[in-house]
Amino acid sequence: MMTVGACLLAPAQEKHESCGDVATCSYQVVPLPQSVTLTSGEPVKICRKATISVANSSADMERNARFLATYLKEATGLDVPVGPKAKGQSAIVLKLNPKIAHPEGYRITVAKGDVTIEGQTPQGVFYGIQTLRKSLPMTQGPALFPAVVINDQPRFGYRGMHLDVSRHFFPISFVKEYLDMMALHNMNTFHWHLTDDQGWRIEIKKYPKLTTVGSMRAATVLGRNSRVDDGTPHGGFYTQEECREIVEYARERYITVIPEIDMPGHMLGALSAYPELGCTGGPYHVLERWGVYDDILCAGKEEVFTFVEDVLKEVMDIFPAEYIHIGGDESPRTRWKACELCQKRIADEGLTAKDGQSPEARLQGYFTKRIEKYINNHGRKLIGWDELLESDVEESATIMSWRGTKGGIEASKKGHDVIMTPVGYCYFDYYQTENHNWGEPMSFDGTVTIEKTYSFNPAPPTLDADAQKHIIGVQANLWTEYIPYTTQAEYQVLPRMGALSEVQWMEPQQKDFSSFVERSQSLLRWYKHYGWRYATHIYR
Repeated sequence: MMTVGACLLAPAQEKHESCGDVATCSYQVVPLPQSVTLTSGEPVKICRKATISVANSSADMERNARFLATYLKEATGLDVPVGPKAKGQSAIVLKLNPKIAHPEGYRITVAKGDVTIEGQTPQGVFYGIQTLRKSLPMTQGPALFPAVVINDQPRFGYRGMHLDVSRHFFPISFVKEYLDMMALHNMNTFHWHLTDDQGWRIEIKKYPKLTTVGSMRAATVLGRNSRVDDGTPHGGFYTQEECREIVEYARERYITVIPEIDMPGHMLGALSAYPELGCTGGPYHVLERWGVYDDILCAGKEEVFTFVEDVLKEVMDIFPAEYIHIGGDESPRTRWKACELCQKRIADEGLTAKDGQSPEARLQGYFTKRIEKYINNHGRKLIGWDELLESDVEESATIMSWRGTKGGIEASKKGHDVIMTPVGYCYFDYYQTENHNWGEPMSFDGTVTIEKTYSFNPAPPTLDADAQKHIIGVQANLWTEYIPYTTQAEYQVLPRMGALSEVQWMEPQQKDFSSFVERSQSLLRWYKHYGWRYATHIYR
């Protein structure tokens, strides 16, 4: 037997009397499985006479089989049927095996004429299917699978990608495409940023003006907050039925959709529709510019909490995710300092300065804890950005660390669960190359190379064991201030999404960037097949 390391099993052509030309598959895929052991058995040839067989029939497993049939058709041109294994013919067998240790783990065995994909759960089987899919050479013809045993499981349980649809609205067809990208990269959590100062993007039936007014801005600033805008209205929103459609599309690919309703800041989309929710009463408008603004929800008004709870009630009815994201970032307290109602709330709640936090900072803690209690009472958990650590937040809140890793490390030591998404490694709205004066679409003015993303270790060994166990996952963010087109969104995330997938999936000692560059060819074949735009800096 032989364990495959950084070398490539390059696609090759062989002759087989019953199948004609046969292309050899390569198991050197992204993310690289934990263990790939070539064995001395005969390879298995999948051609028009093969079948896809489901050993443990269920709706999820049957759907897995249909996905696999589609992938095989796309890569080889073969119509491989789903059905019972024919006597004397090869099959790809999908099977549940409770002995697989990890719920998202899988085993692939190529032996005795069959390719068997086993998982403890249908989700584990799905990731085995993705590995098999990426091993295909896409040469339109029968495929030869070398004899092998692959054992694999992910490092982190939360493997996320974020998409901001507030700064620029994207059609539902692209959101589905984004989910397809995530599935190809073994990701399981979609963070959907639905509201912000520049547009409210989700239908809330109790508050119709959130979409009739709050979803449309009059123009979009040109460049980086220049004095000129394009003079073109921009807007759009997703109906509740469209959101449910996205939730189901994601579920079929074992992806959880976490909605974000940012509060108390980044709320001008809502304030423009319901100005009574602000401290000053307005007037407000949906912003055409980017940045952080003083007008936020008034924490002194009871009707604000009624509004937030009403909105979250409808959101939680649409999204069954365990987590609800409430943002909490970039919330200036300027208005609160001057607001009689906010100051009364501070006095009534006894929110004096404490532990370096101002009374207004503690008011945001009051706001957050009150909303968290409401979310918890509905069986959900709260996630927010790392600014929440500055506002007396409960330990039960999950922290998303974006301003570097310091906040996440601090939070993990305090007992918070943490998702690492630091700007220096995981902000895919940044340029991908230092040489971006020419030849690159305008992006946020910073650089995150694919090498930098690949180098990230979300749970460094310097952390003690208790803190490490609280780092539950990794995510990259795509903010869209400078991304008005779906093709540019593709370009910004690909192939950095491949680098991120190895950070999320693989143990640090397994990773090797030069090997990744070679192995990423398995992804490029699929990018090209679907017509996705991708950056080529590491291939030049």
